[in-house]
Amino acid sequence: MKRVKDLDLFKYIREIREFEFGVFHYFDGLVIGEIKEGVLVTWKMGEKVVNAAVEIYGEDMPIAYISNRIHDYAIVASDWIKFYKNRHQLDFYSVVGNTKGSFASIMMERMFFKNSIRQFTDLDEAVQWSLKKIKARDQKTIQKSSSSLATNME
Repeated sequence: MKRVKDLDLFKYIREIREFEFGVFHYFDGLVIGEIKEGVLVTWKMGEKVVNAAVEIYGEDMPIAYISNRIHDYAIVASDWIKFYKNRHQLDFYSVVGNTKGSFASIMMERMFFKNSIRQFTDLDEAVQWSLKKIKARDQKTIQKSSSSLATNME
């Protein structure tokens, strides 16, 4: 399976954060995580990733997250509730994986994650999908700003 460092996009990386449970690659508006083998991912771990994103992007930067599941690991799916209680949000969430536990984990996550989760078997496809969504969201935001600015000027 392809790793983030193998992507052409890697040359545009903004920052890399390595934690005891995995490595997270921060690009403009996009975070790609690679969790280590055998880890049980909890909210406490996720909170470290979120705090790093806030340091890098600021409070209001909406992001897309790709979970590049190159290893087998488990997620405490119910911890998504803690994610939302802390007022965090992901605009787009996708999972790349074909490990045994990947499909079962996604099924559990879908029960707790408020938005949709897109599944891929190829990291490049996940990145292209995420970038396309980010671009569309940004254009929509610009259009809203322009129309509200025009309304305010009238």
